[in-house]
Amino acid sequence: MKGIFVFLALMLVSRVHGFDVWSNQSEVGSRKNPCSSSWGRPLCVGLTLIQSAASKGALCMDGSLPGYHLHHGFGSGSNSWVVVLEGGGWCNDVTSCNGRKFNHRGSSKYFEYEIPFEGILSNKQDENPDFYNWNRVKVRYCDGGSFTGDGYNAAGLYFRGQRIFEAAMEELMSKGMRYADQALLAGCSAGGLAVIHHCDEFGALFPRGRRVKCLSDAGMFLDAVDVAGHRTLRSFFSSVVRLHRSARTLSRTCTSRMDPTSCFFPQNIIPNIRTPLFILNSAYDAWQVLESLATARADRQGLWTKCKSNHAFCNGNQIQFLQGFRSQMLNVLSGFSNSRQNGLFINSCFAHCQSERSDTWYAGNSPQIGNKRIATAVGDWFFDRSEIKAIDCAYPCDGSCHHLL
Repeated sequence: MKGIFVFLALMLVSRVHGFDVWSNQSEVGSRKNPCSSSWGRPLCVGLTLIQSAASKGALCMDGSLPGYHLHHGFGSGSNSWVVVLEGGGWCNDVTSCNGRKFNHRGSSKYFEYEIPFEGILSNKQDENPDFYNWNRVKVRYCDGGSFTGDGYNAAGLYFRGQRIFEAAMEELMSKGMRYADQALLAGCSAGGLAVIHHCDEFGALFPRGRRVKCLSDAGMFLDAVDVAGHRTLRSFFSSVVRLHRSARTLSRTCTSRMDPTSCFFPQNIIPNIRTPLFILNSAYDAWQVLESLATARADRQGLWTKCKSNHAFCNGNQIQFLQGFRSQMLNVLSGFSNSRQNGLFINSCFAHCQSERSDTWYAGNSPQIGNKRIATAVGDWFFDRSEIKAIDCAYPCDGSCHHLL
C-alpha cells in the first residue's frame, strides 16, 4: 500500500513541476496551482501572450498564441536575465498531440493566468541567492516537441516549436534582454532538452563579451536499453522527430553525420555546443526509470512494479541494472566534463527536475554534493567563482536526496 501512495505522490509532483508521467499521452484533468491558494502563496507572475507570433506562424499546437511569464529584475540584477523553457513531455502521434489541444500542453487557451515562481525563479534572496533580483522569465511549452518542430499536420496540428522559441526570444529582446550584461537559458525535462538544442542559438543573440550560459536540468535523456533489451525511448523519439518535422531544425553538425533521431538525443549534441553549459541531472532519473527503462511494455511480468514505486524495494539485480544506467550517463558526460567552461552536478537521487523546486534548489535540506547545494554549485559555475564538476557517489550513499521513487 505504501508503494501505491509513493507512486501517486510522484504523479502529483510531476504534474506540478513540469513533466508528464506518461510522456506519450496528453495530461488529463486539472493541476493544483499554488497561485489559487490564499495560504502560503508564493510569488505568482501573470501571463503575456506573444501577439507578434501569429504573423510568424509561431503557434501552439491548436493554433493559439504562445506566451510567457516575466517578473522584472531590480537593483544589481536589472540588466541580467534568466529565461526558463517549460517542460512537459512530448507527443508522438496524431491522437496524443490532438489531446494536447485541450490542455495547457498544446493550447494557450488553457494556460494559467498566473504561475508560481520558485527555485531558480524565486525573488527571495534566501531561496535563490544569485538570481533572485534578475529579470526572470518562464516561456510556456505548447508545441510538444521540445521547441524543435517546424511542420503542420492535416489534422489541424501545428508543430511550430522552433518558431515559438524564435518568437519568444525576439519578444524578450525587445523587452530589454538585448541590453543584458549576463543571461542564462534554463529549463527542466523536455525544457532541459530544449536548452541543449537551443543553447548556441541563445548565445548568438548577444554580443561577444557578455556572460551568456545555459543550464539543462533533467534534460539528459539517454539512448538506453530497457529491461527487455529494447530501446523504448529511441522508438518514441523517432516518432516525435518524424511527426514534428524536427530534422530541419536540429544541429546540422550532428545531422550531417547521424540520423535525425540520434540528433534529438542530447548525448550526440553536447560535444559540439560552444556556449558554456551546465548539466544538472540525477544519475537515476525518475522519469527515465519509469518511462524508458522499466515501462509496462518492457516489464510485462511486473517484476519492476515494486521497485518503481519505491527504490527501497529494488532487488540486487535491479540495482545493478540501474548502476549500469548511471555508468552510461557518466560515460556520455566524460568528454563534456573535460571542458573548463562546462559544469556538472550529477547526484544519486531518484529525482527529476531540481532547479524549479524550492525544496531542492536552495532549502536547508536540499540535495548536496560535497556540502554544496544545487543553487550554490550553479552560481559558482555561472560567475566563475570555481570550477564545478560535481559527481555523486553511487546509490545509496547520498542521504540528502529528495527521492520521487
